[in-house]
Amino acid sequence: MTRSICVIPIEFQDQSLIKSLRRYLAQTFEVQVDIRNKKIDTARAYDQYRNQYHSSDLLKQLIDDPPDKGACKILGLCKFDLFIPIFTYVFGEAQLNGLGALVSTHRLESEFYGGHEDHELLKERLIKEANHELGHTFGLVHCKNAGCVMNFSTYVEDIDEKNILFCNECTAIIKQKR
Repeated sequence: MTRSICVIPIEFQDQSLIKSLRRYLAQTFEVQVDIRNKKIDTARAYDQYRNQYHSSDLLKQLIDDPPDKGACKILGLCKFDLFIPIFTYVFGEAQLNGLGALVSTHRLESEFYGGHEDHELLKERLIKEANHELGHTFGLVHCKNAGCVMNFSTYVEDIDEKNILFCNECTAIIKQKR
């Protein structure tokens, strides 16, 4: 039974985003959400040829020595441009039915695409991606419901088009596993 979600900022300084995410996750998953610090060796995950960070390496470091095995989920939060070898980039990564998830704001920021800073849009995108990646830790796969937050997102526009919430079917699965 999941009793809490531990959010671990990785060189992430935006306290207003962290606080908003904490409130939203607590409400959505109906669990306690704690902000914890953990030393992560980001240099180990950096790939100089791609100028990106290998998300699987960061995720592995996040879940090593968890604070409360089985009773919590861990969500890492960073601003790094993430990749896995088979994709040019990823917004995040998670363990299916596992302990950990990771989300980056790097490609969620409007400025990345040449737009103006939009803190509210960034917050909405972050919450959607955090829900999505944590959904995987609860066993959810990509949902075919286009409006569901578990729908697959290749581009940031896909994130913008989907809902911030889980569909009824995905919500039922999470409630069973919570």
